[in-house]
Amino acid sequence: MVPIFSDPNDLSDRFAAEVERMRHEQFGPGRWIVWQHTHSWRPPTDVYETDEAVVVRVEIAGMREDDFHITLNDQLLVITGVRNDPGPKMAYHQLEVRYGEFRTEVFLHWVVDSAAITATYHDGFLVVHMPKARSHRVTIAETTDHVA
Repeated sequence: MVPIFSDPNDLSDRFAAEVERMRHEQFGPGRWIVWQHTHSWRPPTDVYETDEAVVVRVEIAGMREDDFHITLNDQLLVITGVRNDPGPKMAYHQLEVRYGEFRTEVFLHWVVDSAAITATYHDGFLVVHMPKARSHRVTIAETTDHVA
């Protein structure tokens, strides 16, 4: 049930607090985010992690490898493309397969090795494999010079 407020000042404060609470629940630590845009459709997208990598799997049949555009900017992976309707226009009785521009965006909560990212397309699935960046131990070199 949505609460009804009578005091306009009280409404804005409570509304702001509710928006902040929902934002924290949706985008808090440990969650991954898939963004949607209304001008294009979003194919089913899975994001999972292994000990060594983060993997994004997109279900999108009827494409060729060259039909995808994949970018990683900071921690935002963006996959776009266009799936063209293969048949002539006809009177559809049921239309569930989507065509046209598609876009899926995944915010990564991991640091990945961008130079080692690979993408493969097979059996209607685009799989983007992103190895996790390895941390390197920094050693402090001993010096013989002492400041007096």
